[in-house]
Amino acid sequence: MGVSRAGTMEVPWLGQSVLRREDLRLTTGRGRYVDDVTPEGCLHLAFARSPLAHGRLVAIDAEAAKAEEGVVAVFTAADLGALGKNAINPIVPGIAEAPFEALARESVTALGQPVAAVVATSAATARDAALLVEIDVEPLAMEAPGEGAVSTSQEVTSGDVASAFEAADKVVSVTVAHSLLAPTPLEPRATLATVADGELTVWCSTQTPYRIREDLARILGLPPERIRVIAPDVGGAFGGKASIYPEDVMVAFAARHLNAPVKWVSPRSDDFLAASHGRGATSTAEMAFSADGRARALKAELVFQQGSWMTYSAAVPPNNALRILPGPYAIDALDLSARAHMTHRAAVGIYRGAGRPEAAILLDRLMEEGARALDIDPVEIRRRNLISAAALPLDTATGARIDSGDFAQLLDAVEAEAGYGRLRAAQARRRAAGEVVGIGLCLYIEPCGQGWESAEAALCCNGRFRATTGASAQGQGRETTFAQIAADALGTNPDLIDIRHGDTSEAERGLGALASRSTAIGGSAMRLACDALRGKIVERAAALLQCAPERVVFRAGRVYADDETGASVTLADLAGNVLGPEGAPEDVAISTTEIYHAKGEAWASGCCLAMVAVDPDTGVLDVEKLVWIDDAGVVVNPLLAQGQMMGGLAQGLGEALLERLVYDDDGQLLTGSLMDYALPRAGDMPPVQIGKIETRSPSNALGAKGVGEAGCIGIPAAVFNAVADAVSPFGANDLQMPLTSEKLWRAIRQTPHVATSGNGR
Repeated sequence: MGVSRAGTMEVPWLGQSVLRREDLRLTTGRGRYVDDVTPEGCLHLAFARSPLAHGRLVAIDAEAAKAEEGVVAVFTAADLGALGKNAINPIVPGIAEAPFEALARESVTALGQPVAAVVATSAATARDAALLVEIDVEPLAMEAPGEGAVSTSQEVTSGDVASAFEAADKVVSVTVAHSLLAPTPLEPRATLATVADGELTVWCSTQTPYRIREDLARILGLPPERIRVIAPDVGGAFGGKASIYPEDVMVAFAARHLNAPVKWVSPRSDDFLAASHGRGATSTAEMAFSADGRARALKAELVFQQGSWMTYSAAVPPNNALRILPGPYAIDALDLSARAHMTHRAAVGIYRGAGRPEAAILLDRLMEEGARALDIDPVEIRRRNLISAAALPLDTATGARIDSGDFAQLLDAVEAEAGYGRLRAAQARRRAAGEVVGIGLCLYIEPCGQGWESAEAALCCNGRFRATTGASAQGQGRETTFAQIAADALGTNPDLIDIRHGDTSEAERGLGALASRSTAIGGSAMRLACDALRGKIVERAAALLQCAPERVVFRAGRVYADDETGASVTLADLAGNVLGPEGAPEDVAISTTEIYHAKGEAWASGCCLAMVAVDPDTGVLDVEKLVWIDDAGVVVNPLLAQGQMMGGLAQGLGEALLERLVYDDDGQLLTGSLMDYALPRAGDMPPVQIGKIETRSPSNALGAKGVGEAGCIGIPAAVFNAVADAVSPFGANDLQMPLTSEKLWRAIRQTPHVATSGNGR
């Protein structure tokens, strides 16, 4: 291999499908989750929760709970004093903030709201005693979703919408109702707090340990430097662990008050009840088309549920959905609005996709309906409306700046990969034979990667590298990808790099992992930190080897003078030369720190095609084929990227076909367990062909874009459009997710079968 730049060899670790280094530990039972950490003398906490969704708190009788053997303390709001408030991102102007109460004080605002906290010597004792707390609540009225107080509101107008609709040859309209969804990570929420020498240490199953530290400092009135937050192995999150919760505050408060370790692990039922939910939006829209299939104007109203309190990113879903519109399509006349309403339910926050699925399915439902109304092929009507690659970067009317992409190439790639013409011909033959089959598409764009992140890179005395990131991990393979990024920059092997994350004591600042930003922003920070470290190592090695810096090369744990001397030194000896004989093996000899601020926001994109068949006798749906091409910019590890896509696909299918949180009129949750809330199983996963194009993002140093949320964005829309296509001959036009077999059975039976057009539609 030749030398590509001073201090490195051409070791192209970016783009390599390296196996996940985390898997051996996690699959052999050596993972370390919050519940695996139990200090000596650890106490356990459980909550007595509100039995009603809204009411005046009349009385709390905790005497029976206090009398139970093993109970150490019972806390109510009266014991907490004045606490600070959790932070809420003011991403939307005029946001009406609604922070939580650690324990309900004068009223309860949601079913399952914590009212009292019981601390005992065992988890079982705490749970049993919590059941003895008597809570007297006087019921109060509840507003229906969409009728409560408005927490956020935004409007965007552009162009002459009225004239465009007046001149339109066809106007189509759709309503899309998204069910409330439970993020449902494998590991429910969990928190452990200890106190030593006035320092508070909190282990938390979280995506954002630095945010937890800041919120705890604000709420408890402590200096941030006296709080350490550790996110050990985290068993999934999907946005549901991106913010602090009342339970986290109570665990920390109890540990400080009792001067003892206190741990709380959420039962699955409590996560259904009181962890943040996702989606829940209802969107209505109209699109005006000219006879040639060009979309001339778009009107849309998006109404979101907010829940009874606001997570840090509560305003992100409506803001994202609004600013994505009109997606990959060149539509100049826009009349858009998005608002969110408070409800007497669990908080509604970010869930994998966070506003992106709402925008994507709304746009692509309109495109499908436009194609049907104008008798134009669905692929062709999209092609006629695309933003061209030459027009990017593009500043949109909604304030977004789409930095890169090639949407026509995505559409062409899916058309070719799927054999679209053959599929349509097969669909026509099968329909003629009495089968109920459909084909649907989705072409999506998504913002993914902006802001800042921290990284530190270091050479240790043992010759190994240590790379610390402010990003964290919840199963994405972060340690593997960041080791590849570091190894590529340092010209070494990933096996020589130790990745550290999730501990606020190891990196001064950080944001965490959310919004598909970790690789693009955290990876860019890591790349630059390692580039700077390489420069420092080259400078030291050149002095030691007595050669010019441009002659220094790395090879197999050594640095060489690429000259007639061929002199070399091991990285361990080089580090020892810096620190001297007093250096221990893991001591840092040379280090660099990077706080990286991205120049802009990366925008990923993709295209999905689904083919489905519906059993006319049972309504059972079979997703026969999925073809999916994604553009995630520079892909560090294709194997892990595909794993992220498959995970998002599973959750996207869940929303489209199965998942739905249901409350009755009194605010009682009817789907509070996995007996009632349906999740996709391995057998529900359809065959899928995955491919990619790669347009490098100019917005970050790595050129990467997000991929983790793409499956939740494109898959539901493609499957929905395929199902709508399948049942369209029966006149069914009022379907909503989840597309259960009962709904499809009824749709097929509502009208007689009618003839279809020549293109299978």
